[in-house]
Amino acid sequence: MGRIFISAGHGGFEGSIRDPGAISGGTTEATQMILLRDQIVAELRSRGFEVFSVPDDLSLRASIQWINARARPGDVALEIHADAFSNPSVRGASVFYITNNTERKNHAELLLLALLRRLPQLPSRGAKPDTNTAVGSLAFLRQVSVASLLMEVGFLTNPDDRALIINRRRDMALGIADGLAAWSRAVSGTSPTVPEPTYPGINININNRTYQEQGVLINSNAYVPIDLVDRLGIDLTTVPDIRRVLYRGVVYVKAVDLRDYNVSVGWDNATRTVILRSILQICPGQIDRIMGQGNTSEVQLMMFLKSNNEDALSQFPDIARLYREEAAIEGVNYDIAFCQMCVETSFLRFGGVLKPSQNNFAGLGTVGGGAETASFPSARIGVRAQVQHLKAYASVEPLVLEIVDPRFRFVARGIAPLVPQLSGRWSADLQYGAKIMATVRRLYESANLL
Repeated sequence: MGRIFISAGHGGFEGSIRDPGAISGGTTEATQMILLRDQIVAELRSRGFEVFSVPDDLSLRASIQWINARARPGDVALEIHADAFSNPSVRGASVFYITNNTERKNHAELLLLALLRRLPQLPSRGAKPDTNTAVGSLAFLRQVSVASLLMEVGFLTNPDDRALIINRRRDMALGIADGLAAWSRAVSGTSPTVPEPTYPGINININNRTYQEQGVLINSNAYVPIDLVDRLGIDLTTVPDIRRVLYRGVVYVKAVDLRDYNVSVGWDNATRTVILRSILQICPGQIDRIMGQGNTSEVQLMMFLKSNNEDALSQFPDIARLYREEAAIEGVNYDIAFCQMCVETSFLRFGGVLKPSQNNFAGLGTVGGGAETASFPSARIGVRAQVQHLKAYASVEPLVLEIVDPRFRFVARGIAPLVPQLSGRWSADLQYGAKIMATVRRLYESANLL
């Protein structure tokens, strides 16, 4: 039987050097996840499973290394979190799996269903690919060497979810233990038991042509030879976080990791073929440049927004058209401006500091250190202010329209022509630019441009 690894995510109690995670209702995410993890471990051990509890004083990278040093074929790994959101009404559990892995999606749904059977009061937010996260990927899923999932057991910032996490911890632990037991049996029942595993071969299609060498399937993830990666002009020698596998004298890397290098990655289950596209309809070298033209249509923007928030267009039905029009006037890439809005407002859900009535779609501040963010008389003027602020950062060219951005004159013009350079400037979040670019990639994938 395979072993089970469980990580409490942030780890560490209050006062430790570790990040406590979300803080709400007089407790921390780290505290609650460690308590929950300990009950899950005890329950699984009582059922005869061999369980490893990842030490709580390790960083994320060290936790992954700790698991990989001990893992063997047939093992599974789970990390648990309690999410946080500025809108306290948002709640529910979800499980993230590595994108393009259909088998892992089924495992995520299995885990989620087992939890909800024990706690039917907990809403389900579904099984989601890790590309749907803020930064577009999860290291725990990409770098752990065995089958891995990440579960958000609820929102600590929601009073109802927090009450379930604290007061129904036993039931929550039983539900997760049920799911882990079923998942472990499913994985270990199909995994090799010999010390040197044998991985099935898969076909590789690159830019509509069959590649002469095969890839391999490891834990239901497609891996491609490093030689192919070199041929695509991608140098991974300086990227230590990408997992490499040496198999029968050839080095392989996960195909999905190439997404971060503007390679489209798909999978055809019928022919067991990983499909790569490096010749794209967009220019990869321009994808993160704030000044430029967008690539999507108004309908594609609307569909993307609606797919992430069913009610997004009810209050702002013309939002896609406004971004295309206002950004085009100033020469700003409307795809980037639109995706920044999606990040700032959580796809027009708002909550927290920003309110829909402010028509402020990017957290623009006021002049003089006011207590509130800026407000604008209409959605069009709010979009225009955001576009002007982006142009202030990305260009030294004068504005075409009259200034409506209250802080335009305070920006060092042209200081941030690329989206990643907005991190720590537009927002204190050092991952701010990465979150916007992850959303841009999701937009382009939904429009079949990437």
